[in-house]
Amino acid sequence: MADPLYELLAPYFDEPPSPRPVPTSTDPVVSKYLSRLTTLPLSSLASQEPQSLAQSSHSTLLSIQSLSSRSNAAVIASADHFSTLHETLPLLVEEVNQLQIQIPKLDQSAVTFSTTYSRSTENEMLDRRKQALLMERNADRLSDILDLPTLLSSAISSSAAQGASSVTNYATALDLYSHIKRLHLLYSDSPLVDSIYAQTESAMQDLTSHLIASLRGQNLKLAAGMRTIGWLRRVAPELETTKNGGGNTEGLLGYLFLVCRLSTLVNTLSALEPLRQLADQESQTRLRNVPRSTGGGKVNGGAYHGGQQSERYLKKYIEIFREQSFAIISMYKSIFPASTDDPLATEIKSPFKISGLQTTAQQKPIQDASTASPSALATFPSHLTDLLFDTLRRYLPNVQDRTSKESLFTQILYCAGSLGRLGGDFSLMVAMLSRDTTDVSDSSEDDDEPREEEWVEVMKKHRELAGRLEALASGVGGGRGADRGGSLRVKSRS
Repeated sequence: MADPLYELLAPYFDEPPSPRPVPTSTDPVVSKYLSRLTTLPLSSLASQEPQSLAQSSHSTLLSIQSLSSRSNAAVIASADHFSTLHETLPLLVEEVNQLQIQIPKLDQSAVTFSTTYSRSTENEMLDRRKQALLMERNADRLSDILDLPTLLSSAISSSAAQGASSVTNYATALDLYSHIKRLHLLYSDSPLVDSIYAQTESAMQDLTSHLIASLRGQNLKLAAGMRTIGWLRRVAPELETTKNGGGNTEGLLGYLFLVCRLSTLVNTLSALEPLRQLADQESQTRLRNVPRSTGGGKVNGGAYHGGQQSERYLKKYIEIFREQSFAIISMYKSIFPASTDDPLATEIKSPFKISGLQTTAQQKPIQDASTASPSALATFPSHLTDLLFDTLRRYLPNVQDRTSKESLFTQILYCAGSLGRLGGDFSLMVAMLSRDTTDVSDSSEDDDEPREEEWVEVMKKHRELAGRLEALASGVGGGRGADRGGSLRVKSRS
């Protein structure tokens, strides 16, 4: 029904003429509208349909106007783009063709890059990049390693300022040194580690100097001495060995310790220089009064009555010598116990033994000693004794008062007994000392009066007093009160 109706209405589509094309019967809108017309009665077509069409046309016109006002800018932009589309499309086609040409070159470059910088091949630039990345990741560790010499120098400086009592700083310095040595062993081919190790060695030489200087301290205690020797063993292990080995078990550390303490002893005795100068003046005065020989006999230079300054000097000297020498040897035996038990050192100190009434020399140990380095303590007591006796031979003749001289001999015997507890008794040498220090004037005045040597009387008194003290110490008569009473009686008798 719609097609005949379309044919009926088709002649009226061009009235009035319109630029719009004539709608076809296949248009869905036309077909829908024609189908609707066939359902309306004739009265509606004449009265209501024109109004409905006018209303629909007006609403459509309003919608078009509203759309044009809203989309004005977009429509204009679309129109402009559309006007340039005929120029843009040829350019796009040309660039697409150029891209097709460059894609093989890009692929070739990518293959070359992946081949050149592959991890399976060696490349200098890639190695430098890896090293730079590795250094960046370990920057904090490298900074800590570079700070090690500074930390070590700070610990050594603070230890030197605080002295031997600075246990923590010395231990910290040695721990740092051990860590740096371990790094040097692990990374011996690293120039950075070599440089740090060289700086460390220079700092450890300063530490060694500080430790050796601490051994020369005035008030060195046993604990501090043992710690210092232990630190020196870690800082300078080469000091524990000697050139020819042998029976010396303490190495060069024993010699170093004795030399340092001997230097301290000499410096302490040098504090008596004012008294020594006064004693030297008395020596000059005595020598001027010594009888001198002439053609007709002996001429007396004048009587000499002095020795007070020499006595003061010798008393101070012997007292300091006794305390310091006992402290040196006892401290040495505590620090180096193995060397003091060395049989070779004992044989060197006592190469002779008494068998009945016949004295025989032990030749074999001496031959062994010729090829082995002796203990540092083997000859040190004799050196101390020579140091003491040189001073006594020089100034003891100045003391003329018999009581003062006996007091000095007693003090010397006490000093000998003190060293005798450590194996350095020199009490028998007092006889030679008495003979060497006998003044010529004294011997010339009493040639006809035989008298007992002074040292003999002093030795007898000393042995008698020592026997009493030994009896009291052995507990004869028992009880602390009895010991106190005995000691008081001995003191009153002496």
